[in-house]
Amino acid sequence: MNISSEILFVSSYPPRECGIATYTQDLMQAIEKKFAQSFSMKVCALDNKPQEREYGSEVKYVLNTSSHSDYRDVADKINRDKNIKAVFVQHEFGLFTGEYGENALYFLYTINKPIITAFHTVLPEPDNKRMNVVRAIVAVSDSVVVMTENSKKILEKEYMVPSEKISVIHHGTHLVGCPERNIIKQRFNLKGKNVLSTFGLLSSGKGIETAIEALPAIIERFPNTIYMVIGRTHPEVVKHEGEKYRKYLETKAHELGVQEHVKFINRYLSLDDLLEYLQLTDIYLFTSKDPNQAVSGTFSYAMGCSCPVVSTPIPHAKEMLGGNAGVLIDFSSPKQLADAAIALLADPKKRREMSLNALHKIRPTSWQNSAVAHAELFRKITGMKEALKYSIPEISLSHIKRLTTESGIIQFSNICRPDLDSGYTLDDNARALIALIKHYEMTREPADVSLIDIYLNFIKFAQQKNGSFLNYVDRFGKYHEKNNYVNLEDSMGRAVWALGEFLSMSHLLHGYFTTRAEGIIKRSLNVIREFESPRAIAFAIKGLSGYNKKNKNPHIKKIIVELADKLTSAYHKASDINWKWFEESLTYANSVIPEALLCAYSETGNELYKRVAKSSFDFLLSLIFIDEEIKVISNRGWHKRGDVKRHFGEQPIDVAYTISSLDLFYEVFGEEEYQNKIEIAFSWFHGNNHLHQIVYNPATGGCHDGLEERNVNLNQGAESTVCYLMSRIVVEKYRLYEKEIIIRELAYEPIAIELRKAG
Repeated sequence: MNISSEILFVSSYPPRECGIATYTQDLMQAIEKKFAQSFSMKVCALDNKPQEREYGSEVKYVLNTSSHSDYRDVADKINRDKNIKAVFVQHEFGLFTGEYGENALYFLYTINKPIITAFHTVLPEPDNKRMNVVRAIVAVSDSVVVMTENSKKILEKEYMVPSEKISVIHHGTHLVGCPERNIIKQRFNLKGKNVLSTFGLLSSGKGIETAIEALPAIIERFPNTIYMVIGRTHPEVVKHEGEKYRKYLETKAHELGVQEHVKFINRYLSLDDLLEYLQLTDIYLFTSKDPNQAVSGTFSYAMGCSCPVVSTPIPHAKEMLGGNAGVLIDFSSPKQLADAAIALLADPKKRREMSLNALHKIRPTSWQNSAVAHAELFRKITGMKEALKYSIPEISLSHIKRLTTESGIIQFSNICRPDLDSGYTLDDNARALIALIKHYEMTREPADVSLIDIYLNFIKFAQQKNGSFLNYVDRFGKYHEKNNYVNLEDSMGRAVWALGEFLSMSHLLHGYFTTRAEGIIKRSLNVIREFESPRAIAFAIKGLSGYNKKNKNPHIKKIIVELADKLTSAYHKASDINWKWFEESLTYANSVIPEALLCAYSETGNELYKRVAKSSFDFLLSLIFIDEEIKVISNRGWHKRGDVKRHFGEQPIDVAYTISSLDLFYEVFGEEEYQNKIEIAFSWFHGNNHLHQIVYNPATGGCHDGLEERNVNLNQGAESTVCYLMSRIVVEKYRLYEKEIIIRELAYEPIAIELRKAG
């Protein structure tokens, strides 16, 4: 599918004020941001008064839902539009005229392109007319999307829709950074307040009076409580009754004596402002009175901002708030709401647990993940043959800076908050040094230098008098007891790798840095020669090769040969025609071993190193690249010779190491397949994996700690975050190269045109 191929969204659309309009805009923006090279999206706006609104350039057609003839006329125009490859209808009964919105059928029956219909409401126990309308829409649609498992069950059991025709794609939610609730409260002059909130376009069905009636009991226990009602009155409500409902709520607050504790924010809020209000909220209240409301974007957004939610039991709430992710109360029950709010306000620990549970439950529904799910559906429905092209976020060091103290980079995080109790490791600080010197090489960003200094100092601190290194340091800067019983060879190898990489680029910095790094690596040489672990040997070879790029020291070259010979010896001992590897098992950081041999080849010219490197690396690639995806060796069980390869338990570090190795193999061998695999492997971070979920978080700049069978590990530790940055820098190199080619082609183009004219 080329860039001129379009997906046409048929929906209400801003500036029309409507929940589905906002939803459609958010979804389109998410898909465009993630798959701009695969899809172009346009809108057919549904509007009962189109003359009253001016739409943006993305709106290609406007369907006047009040005009019976427009349904067929607009459909005919769409049919003649060769760029449109599929039509994606956002269905709500009130958006279309006719009983139960049946006029939508005139439009759908006329369309001769693939149709996907998203049902925003699926009502149980339909009468015959509703049943017939819905089944007719389903019949003409190639695929149907709903937003909850409950809606899918209703379609299957009550509307008799085949299961295979239905996709469940949850309402999208916005990722937020790493907010400090109290800091945001201070900015809004709410320091010391307990904040309850509700947002959305106001109407009587929202049940806001239930929350106001609960306030006297809450305030009696917690006088510093404020309740924010965020949002304007729904435009359709204003047309019919003005601000009657808002005035009713204001009067009720006065009658109950809580008017000073209720704050109406009666204006349109930008998305950033709205998310800030949610991030300062201690408890989100959802009080809808409609038991058949299929889905709520409002409490989904609240959960995405880590708000504990107290909600009436609409189907969406029942589905999302289980597992202590929120509290369900009966409809129109002020007492239950008050009891739930008081219990949560009285127990900050329980509130924090509920916030984390809510975040884990809702994070798979981020707009980025929704974009991936929709893109996969578009690809299927349109018969698109080529792979999806994932857009790449800009490089961000925000989470790396968040994790870094004066001592080093902290090992773990709880979601995005650094866990200082986890301390520091040589492993992480070594990798961070590599990532930052490469980032500095690319950007010359002055702020990088202070980070480089911190990580280099940590490596120096970790070195012992005999030249060896310790790995574990506690939060107070003391060596941890784990150093006494954990094998530290691999960590030492990583330190040498980092020092060598750094020294290969040390010309970028003051000589003071070079002197320190060179002193550390020289003291380690005798220790390196005793390495037995294949990975420690491999890391050391990579480091020594980097160090010797400028040095050309025969003593260093001799050590590289000694170490490389250990690897080739291990290979010849363990390998056979079906198992081209160095050990009886594939474990972690596998690709660094063949990569190290390729480094040794570049240093020595020994063809044996090159042959073993290629043979073993291609063997590894044959096991981990499957159907245009990378599936690295699972940390749930290593892959032993002769066993069936296990799945899941995939870690960013192994994907990152593979990308680094592919980069070198492409540089040496020039085979396009290696470059293609870099793109495939990197897309793993952005949703090209078995869960179709992002592993890199663009809102925090952190990378999640792993991909399990059914979930992403949401913690964003140093290892994962630094490894993502290392991969991102590799990919940036290829992006810059492609831009250079394009610029060259553009530079020659006018000359070519002139030559054609002259001919």
